Amino acid sequence: MTSLASNRSAAGPADAPFVRIEGVTKRFGDFVAVNNISLDIHRSELFCLLGGSGSGKSTLLRMLAGFEHPTEGRILIDGQDMTGVPPYERPVNMMFQSYALFPHMTVADNVGYGLRRAGVARREVKRRVAEMLNLVKMGDFAHRKPDQLSGGQRQRVALARSLVRQPKLLLLDEPLGALDKKLREETQFELMKIQTQLGTTFIVVTHDQDEAMTLASRMGVMNEGQLVQVGEPRNLYEFPSSRFVAQFIGAVNMFEGVLVDDEPDHVRIRSEEAGCTFFVNHGISSAPGQTVHVAVRPEKIRLSREIPPGADNVVKGVVDEIAYLGNLSVFQVRLGTGKLIRVTLPNLDRHEGTTFEPSDTVHCSWGPSSGVVLAS
Repeated sequence: MTSLASNRSAAGPADAPFVRIEGVTKRFGDFVAVNNISLDIHRSELFCLLGGSGSGKSTLLRMLAGFEHPTEGRILIDGQDMTGVPPYERPVNMMFQSYALFPHMTVADNVGYGLRRAGVARREVKRRVAEMLNLVKMGDFAHRKPDQLSGGQRQRVALARSLVRQPKLLLLDEPLGALDKKLREETQFELMKIQTQLGTTFIVVTHDQDEAMTLASRMGVMNEGQLVQVGEPRNLYEFPSSRFVAQFIGAVNMFEGVLVDDEPDHVRIRSEEAGCTFFVNHGISSAPGQTVHVAVRPEKIRLSREIPPGADNVVKGVVDEIAYLGNLSVFQVRLGTGKLIRVTLPNLDRHEGTTFEPSDTVHCSWGPSSGVVLAS
């Protein structure tokens, strides 16, 4: 579950931020929708805000667009304080989940609408509309109406309309949410190519973890109005800072235990619910005897019928259920303590069935670098 955007390097900390969010809070009466968020986003970055319903991500996006104003704090775009600046005077455009295309207009007229309203010359409008439609591969559909297009085609038209005025910042609110799974995955690649080609700064809001992992050069996870972790997708997946982040991004097995051995280069944790001792080759800032959690991703666990060597990171159980997903199989294994854990194995060979069957007794094991110790 690594980012397909990993080959696009994020701007370094020495670069001046293009978008700076400073201590922003938004209240609606007694309800705090966004709680004291500070964040820097760099020029030409594709940044994703990831969170569940009610996490505050869309409210933050609306404040960037100017549709809502912070109760506290300020937002700067390209060095300019946007406090009190109306949406139509900001160097920003927003692409809505609904696409909001005018049904009575052709594709070309929809894309050129904002340019005409801005008083751009007719010849220039025609040139820029054609250029943008070709960029999103919709040049052959310029004279069609929105109801003659598929969902994916309408999404491309909405993107072209959002970009044709050449905004410095494009905000995308769940841009692919209306598409089916296969089309959504294909469109993610196209969106990345267009963003790279134009160099426009994109901020994407989504609840879809796979979409965020695919698109983002960096991403931020939001929960209950707070930004709980920011980083490159791989770092958030492999090194979550909390149980919430570990459980929100991808599948994970979470074990509670007690810290029994804490050294700079490793820790040992005794877990009653796992029925074993964990060995993790990184230290933490906690005292022996403290309750902690160990997160282990399902794809990092090995299954075997024989007892693997070593006493740590080995649990015994019985295969409870098996789900065949084509590229991989998902095993639910019930440990002797009653706890269910999840194991995923790739289906490398074309053969009927799997090596293991329900009710088989198996041993689950993983390496010392596979687990992450979380104190919060």
